[in-house]
Amino acid sequence: MMDIHQILKQLPHRYPILLVDRVLELEKGKRIKALKNVSINEPFFNGHFPHRPVMPGVLMLEALAQAAALLAFDTLGVTPDDKTVYYFAGIDGARFKRPVEPGDQLLLHVELARMKSGIFKFNARATVADELAVEAELICTMRSIA
Repeated sequence: MMDIHQILKQLPHRYPILLVDRVLELEKGKRIKALKNVSINEPFFNGHFPHRPVMPGVLMLEALAQAAALLAFDTLGVTPDDKTVYYFAGIDGARFKRPVEPGDQLLLHVELARMKSGIFKFNARATVADELAVEAELICTMRSIA
């Protein structure tokens, strides 16, 4: 549905913080399913943890937020510019259920729950091989910067 080149046109993130590799499904105003391939070459694995590499939970949430941003931009029919920043406004009920390790494919499932006056609320979860890795309610907003 959306390859890395299209994602790079939408998201301002770049290596090492771009955490969405491909969009598999996108239903305007409703939901997105995206993919993050987790590689041993990720820079965070050097320190988290050298003896047992595990993807940090905050980065799993960041990957979900990036997928949510792609859904929000598609829903609004906009391509953000250099003057637009997409921020976290809140993360509720985050629960981590399974470690994510090198070689895993993290599937990002995000549904738009509510959109009101520039604030978006999403129900988000990520799975590996049909097992829940993380779930949370994400609240995000877009702001123009000078």
